[in-house]
Amino acid sequence: MVITREIISKLEVWKNDADRSPLIVQGARQIGKSWTVAEFGRKFYKYTAIFNFDKQEELKSIFEKTKDVKRILNELSLYTDVPIKEDETLIFFDEIQDCKAALNSLKYFKEDAPGYHVIAAGSLLGVAVNRKTKNSDLSDDSVNTFPVGKVSFLEMYPVTFREFLRMSDPLLMQQTESRLGLLEPLPEILFNKLMEQYRRYQVCGGLPKPCSHMLDGVGMEKIEIDLAELRKSYEYDFTKHVDAKDIPRIREIWRSIPSQLSRENKKFIFRVVREGARAREYESALDWLVLSGMVYRIYVCETPQLPLKHYEETTAFKIYMLDQAILRTMAELPPEAVIAKGDLLKEFKGAMAENFVLSSLLAQGYNSPHYWTLTGNKAEVDFLIQDGLEIRPIEVKAEENISGQSLKVYQDKYAPEIRLRFSMRNLNISGNVVNIPLFLCDWLKDILSFVKRAI
Repeated sequence: MVITREIISKLEVWKNDADRSPLIVQGARQIGKSWTVAEFGRKFYKYTAIFNFDKQEELKSIFEKTKDVKRILNELSLYTDVPIKEDETLIFFDEIQDCKAALNSLKYFKEDAPGYHVIAAGSLLGVAVNRKTKNSDLSDDSVNTFPVGKVSFLEMYPVTFREFLRMSDPLLMQQTESRLGLLEPLPEILFNKLMEQYRRYQVCGGLPKPCSHMLDGVGMEKIEIDLAELRKSYEYDFTKHVDAKDIPRIREIWRSIPSQLSRENKKFIFRVVREGARAREYESALDWLVLSGMVYRIYVCETPQLPLKHYEETTAFKIYMLDQAILRTMAELPPEAVIAKGDLLKEFKGAMAENFVLSSLLAQGYNSPHYWTLTGNKAEVDFLIQDGLEIRPIEVKAEENISGQSLKVYQDKYAPEIRLRFSMRNLNISGNVVNIPLFLCDWLKDILSFVKRAI
């Protein structure tokens, strides 16, 4: 099944912007960037010209020998069967991180040829920009020059639950959205249907291939094979795009993440990676995983004031996977354990729920979630987000059990306007605590807008 991605509406806004700059779509591998941009071109342009620097290495020479946009376009026309015309053709540079000179050329498209619509995508773009110049065959000037101020950025994430639900049961989604403004518990039949869809999504995750197969009903065995193959492809990236000396450390960090998240205190500990490991030995390896989009890093903030970024403590952080199903299969957790209700595998199901919530927050545009701890680890709130001029504390529970005092401790200390709890309890408001079913996390912005009107 082809999954309609919500990011296409953002691409349409970019297309219609009179002051449009070349756009860079960033995100991890295997999340559907190339397909989405190509589909956007098919829907909104007369022509789409796709140039892939990984598959067509000869393209690199075009950009390395000239910065003249007209000359670049003339030579690119030899590699496509469609005409390249202003306002009619979408020019798509895929895997642009493989050609620094092409990345640099985007500023000349902005300055000298603003009538051309250019989108670039790169799974490892963050890594490529930060890579040391000694490993490049380009001049230092070419490598270090980035089109600052001449490009726009759009971050892309795996398929969200909302996108999954739209394809799986559009009527159920419509019925759900029509009731959110009531801020009342959902009818039991609606709640149960949504819970079933959420558990299916937890099993397949948001990577398009297994997600599509879940929607098509091909069977759990095929989905598990999909996820195993995706894990292998991610680990292959370690050997393809990383200096040989860094490969073992990246692999060790990657494989340690399920163990890191299985603990009650999910703070990242380097000695869990390897006995005796020190931060300075593994910092660059961890940075690579973060820059590649394969993991998310959130920092602790013991002083929840605006802006959160200013008060973060960079020595304490948590690491999550880009996708909860990848996390599940790396931990060798069978689908049945996810689907089962109750406190079976409580800590790890809690980690998967947190991973899901974090992915949802990022996809909704909450760019820098943090977490909060009371000095001495006496209390911990899973996430803090900035919502306008307010800081919202978020607690995550995998099932119906909402025991724990951390959210109350936070309330007593900081008196927030609203506290948020995600669990498998129904939608309701008790005091200033808004309990939101986990499967409604993708609608957080809508729910908050209704809550703010009601209080």
